[in-house]
Amino acid sequence: MSAVNIERHGRISLIVVDNPPVNALSQTVRAGLEKYIEEAEADVECDAIIISCAGRTFIAGADIKEFGKPPLEPFLPDVVSRIEACEKPVIAAIHGTALGGGFEIALACHYRIAHATAAVGLPEVHLGLLPGASGTQRLPRLVGAGQAMAMMLSGKPVKAREALELGAIDRVADSDDLLAEATRFAEDCIKQGPRRICDMKVAETEPGVFETARKEIAGKSRGLISPELIIQCVEKATSGGFEEGLAFERERFLECMASPQSDGLRHAFFAERQVGKVPGIGKAVSSRSLESAVVIGAGTMGSGIAYACLSAGMSVTLVDNDDAGLARGVKSIENLFSGGVQRGKISEADKEDGLNRFSSSLGYGNVADADIIIEAVFENMAIKKEIFGAIDKIAKPGAILATNTSTLSIDEIAAATGRPGDVIGLHFFSPAHIMRLLEIVRGEKTADDVIVSSLELARKLGKVGVVVGNCFGFVGNRMLYCYARESQFLLLEGAAPEFIDQVLFDWGMAMGPNAVGDLAGLDVGYKARKERSDLPDDPRFYRVADMLVEMGRYGQKTGKGMYLYEAGSRKPLPDPEVAKLIRDEAKRLGVARRDISAEEIIERCVYALINEGARILDEGIARKSADIDVIWMNGYGFPRHRGGPMHFADTIGTDRVYATICEFRDRFGPLYWEPSKLLKELGTSGGKFADL
Repeated sequence: MSAVNIERHGRISLIVVDNPPVNALSQTVRAGLEKYIEEAEADVECDAIIISCAGRTFIAGADIKEFGKPPLEPFLPDVVSRIEACEKPVIAAIHGTALGGGFEIALACHYRIAHATAAVGLPEVHLGLLPGASGTQRLPRLVGAGQAMAMMLSGKPVKAREALELGAIDRVADSDDLLAEATRFAEDCIKQGPRRICDMKVAETEPGVFETARKEIAGKSRGLISPELIIQCVEKATSGGFEEGLAFERERFLECMASPQSDGLRHAFFAERQVGKVPGIGKAVSSRSLESAVVIGAGTMGSGIAYACLSAGMSVTLVDNDDAGLARGVKSIENLFSGGVQRGKISEADKEDGLNRFSSSLGYGNVADADIIIEAVFENMAIKKEIFGAIDKIAKPGAILATNTSTLSIDEIAAATGRPGDVIGLHFFSPAHIMRLLEIVRGEKTADDVIVSSLELARKLGKVGVVVGNCFGFVGNRMLYCYARESQFLLLEGAAPEFIDQVLFDWGMAMGPNAVGDLAGLDVGYKARKERSDLPDDPRFYRVADMLVEMGRYGQKTGKGMYLYEAGSRKPLPDPEVAKLIRDEAKRLGVARRDISAEEIIERCVYALINEGARILDEGIARKSADIDVIWMNGYGFPRHRGGPMHFADTIGTDRVYATICEFRDRFGPLYWEPSKLLKELGTSGGKFADL
């Protein structure tokens, strides 16, 4: 059966797109739509045309298989124009989602009817693009410039009833028989004839609407060009003719498509969809049951994990060995539910349902019945081994025993049990109920179905699960040590903490490394370093952070860390006492201080990430460079439009990265700046991490 088919029902022609799984706008779909519009228009016994889709959704966007390849005729803008030019009324019958090019096809139709559960939207901004098939010109003519910009700049789909109120669609079908309602609607459309958006004018725009939009995107879209170009396209829709607007939109679309930002965002899109495929584990391996969980440790992390599991519909018991600590954890979970109700994220009924599935315990009693036990206590090997030895004796056969360690050996923890195949690392990121990343750490003996179950848990929790190998710090924190190491050295060499943070924030990082340290708690990293026996014999290594911790300056939780924090505020304030401490320590260590450029800060911090990432790939700790990128974009605030550290290296050239690291080696010594074997291979051969 072809991807597009046509059939006639009385005097109405029905064009059906059937291109599973989401009816993407492949070349065959575009050609089929164009062909059958022309056929139906020429059919003297046809009075109207309905475009609908088989399966679970209307056209959900472009065909991602065609991304990055030369476009094939017919081009989408031409198909859209051909649909609109049809002399017979064309009606879009929308179910599921009409997104991106799919919604632009619907906008080309003369009328739109949508099932009550449907949604429409233009999410191109998430890929660093703008609607390139007349969306920026048509939508403002239906809903007004301000609303059109809001939809395009957020990229969020709009439900059918809201779309009707806005004017984006013409009718909502409440019955399950969408085609029957669309057919009845078509009879009304025949009487009115074609109604073309290209003939409409944009409603008078309120003063200041574009200036307001620009102010709103300033903080949200740092470094991105597509939001500003979307605004420019909508401005053009309000001030020029339709054809002029189309030409303007096309130029801006091609500008976006050619930008490294869109390339990075498209890389992120694909990487996150491929990350769940683990080589060597086939589809025949199924997940274990994941209905009930025990979370051991009622601190901030444990409470967040428990709430995330409750929100996913699981039954959860929170366990702690301290009465007061357990009470705080229970209260924290109750507050999270209450906060969700207040923000409109969940209903009161959802809150009650979640709390009905929640219990707490001072002992391990509930461990015996749990499908998965997640340990989330202090980052201390002795404590973790003691806990795993205890739960091994109680947990039912087949239960998954997971540790939330961020640095420690999964194999050593698993050795404390008699079932190492059931043990896995689940490294949640704080706050655990919000952060999207779940680093899934497989041990040497972890069973395949435990890995599959962990990926399924990530999906249930709405997280991106990435499977990695076992070493100190795994992928994310192992690389973080190198990134933050350079920040710490730069402090001693003359760069102020606020300057380092501002430079990296302006480059695109969600936060600078010094602000991150204060947020996470400087004592956390300090304790982790104390667990290690492999640190370099270098008195400068994390010296500033260690001194602050030893002074009781842990960060935001103590009101002092690298920065000062006023009571009730999270805003970091430069502290003259810390500046003096750094100067004095640099003098004591014999570190010469100098002016340091923004370029050096970026290169030293980011290239340190890339070099360590290459080592991780060489050792097989990460399976592919895109996995590293997903981890750093979702867990560490690396800018999505740069595509992650390894994609960024490919973008600017591995030869450039390699040459600069060689310069740093010659300048600072080989202890930290010896180029990895893999980076040397790629950098001297013109290779890319993506090609591995």
